Amino acid sequence: MNTLNIVPFVSVDNMMKLVLHLGAERVMTDIAAYIEADFHRWELFDKTPRVASHSDVGVIELMPTSDGEMYGFKYVNGHPKNTKEGLQTVTAFGLLAEVDTGYPILLTEMTILTALRTAAMSALAAKHLAPKGATTMAMIGNGAQSEFQALAFRAICGVNAVRLYDIDPAASKKCARNLAGTGIDVTICKTREEAMEGAAIVTTCTADKQNATILTDNMVGAGIHINAVGGDCPGKTELHRDILLRSDIFVEYPPQTRIEGEIQQLAADHPVKELWQVMTGRTTGRESANAITLFDSVGFAIEDFSALRYIHDQLKTLPFSEPLDMIADPDDPRDLFGMLLRAKAKAA
Repeated sequence: MNTLNIVPFVSVDNMMKLVLHLGAERVMTDIAAYIEADFHRWELFDKTPRVASHSDVGVIELMPTSDGEMYGFKYVNGHPKNTKEGLQTVTAFGLLAEVDTGYPILLTEMTILTALRTAAMSALAAKHLAPKGATTMAMIGNGAQSEFQALAFRAICGVNAVRLYDIDPAASKKCARNLAGTGIDVTICKTREEAMEGAAIVTTCTADKQNATILTDNMVGAGIHINAVGGDCPGKTELHRDILLRSDIFVEYPPQTRIEGEIQQLAADHPVKELWQVMTGRTTGRESANAITLFDSVGFAIEDFSALRYIHDQLKTLPFSEPLDMIADPDDPRDLFGMLLRAKAKAA
């Protein structure tokens, strides 16, 4: 069998082994570096809002992009009701392929990888936007993403204290338990307002698919950075509209964010800044110590491409994959049916 037709497959088990081997904080720091490098190549990429199929209970999405040499996509769902059924809210897998041949070169789970990538992107944005010297973050919504966010912000931004709040106290206890021994000072709070006390950064990451008000205008003082992660589909927001009107808003890809992000609450021409332009110096990030900066995070295909590219590079030296026979390899490329006949004869 031609080894060029064998695709490396990273299972959940192998992804966990890879992350544990390298360390979660290193992986997220590395992914952030890959994302920043690709944002510096922003204009090379195909860009389109993700292709979404919505239902009453969730959404299924495809997120494709290409830099002209490699093509990547992620399949991902978002079903908030799943946790009540013992299922993940988000599941995902991804593929990377060569543009020149169209042949896949990587197939991988992306449920864990998406959590790592999302947290890496949050912390990368905060590195460019948050107040200098910020060490305390409020984490409102303590579900599956919360520990990744806390660790990424420590590794990339130097955050060493996290104040937790969730409407389900068990979620906060879970997060605190999982962060024990990491060196992060964790405080469980009884209210959102208590969680905000002393925090220069606030991350909102809730799952309910509704126009919610996780933060009200009076909760947000001057100089804060908001990392709004949970509003990521039409009809789902977390922030009161008045907060947006007071904030300098930064987004990944405006045509997608205006449909899915917090800014779906605003007029279509409301000014926003694109993060790639901040990273490349084409526009300013935080303009003053008193500015309120808001990263309206919805996740974009280029970030997943970066994560796929990172995993593909790691597999050049690490053994955390298995060969997957998923590309037909007939002796004559024009004789696919003959391949079936030869298999039949061999089995006889």
